[in-house]
Amino acid sequence: MTQAFAIHEIGNTYENGTAVVDELLSAVPGILFVDHVAIAVRQGELEGQIRSYQMLGFREIHREEVLGSDQVREALLQIGDGPNLIQLLEPLDADSPVQKMIDKNGGRGGLAHVAFRVKDAQHAFAAMREQGFRLIDAAPRKGSRGTTVFFVHPKSREDSPFGVLLEIVEAPESR
Repeated sequence: MTQAFAIHEIGNTYENGTAVVDELLSAVPGILFVDHVAIAVRQGELEGQIRSYQMLGFREIHREEVLGSDQVREALLQIGDGPNLIQLLEPLDADSPVQKMIDKNGGRGGLAHVAFRVKDAQHAFAAMREQGFRLIDAAPRKGSRGTTVFFVHPKSREDSPFGVLLEIVEAPESR
């Protein structure tokens, strides 16, 4: 599956998805590929979720508690050798943004965000801000695994809402 096809398919799941993804690709310099899909899991269910994905052939490649404003326990799962990643996010407390997302979703987990890998997060941040995207973070910040990240609001622009929270990720090896 090519990068363009994967991005196109994600876009097609939302109304006007193709136009939105095309706009994102032109607005964000250096999108390389879909980095991961993040799934919110309820407190106490992380281990069971990991086992379920392992039954499908995924293997756990990273686990970390991400403190600060995130307040989550993260498990990163991979299938195959490429960048085919699922990130499971378990809230550590009631103030975690992931817990608030679960609460809004009737107490169920589910899709938390889709992350795109870029070569330069600072450059992507500046370009998106200049184009009027609603950025959640004031600047790119430290993420898990040594990454640099920032988040884009699902209703970033009235003319083309994404319908899902986006994360823009620069890996440490990108610099």
